[in-house]
Amino acid sequence: MEQLIKTIVKPLVDYPEAIHIEQDEQANRVAYKLSVHPEDMGKIIGKQGRVASAIRTIVTSAAGSHRGKRVYLDIVD
Repeated sequence: MEQLIKTIVKPLVDYPEAIHIEQDEQANRVAYKLSVHPEDMGKIIGKQGRVASAIRTIVTSAAGSHRGKRVYLDIVD
């Protein structure tokens, strides 16, 4: 899943080396925390959050491999 997120985010940013993803797995959920360079934050969020929403949709729909756990993507500063 982390590789999928990197594949989606990498072409959108100017500083691909600053992409950092953390995984936080609990009993019934898996949360991925995405952080990018501060200058790229606007590109990841997009106008009215449309890019971020699209990334979250792709990640959650591809998450069927997590054995019944809900998958979340958080974009952190």
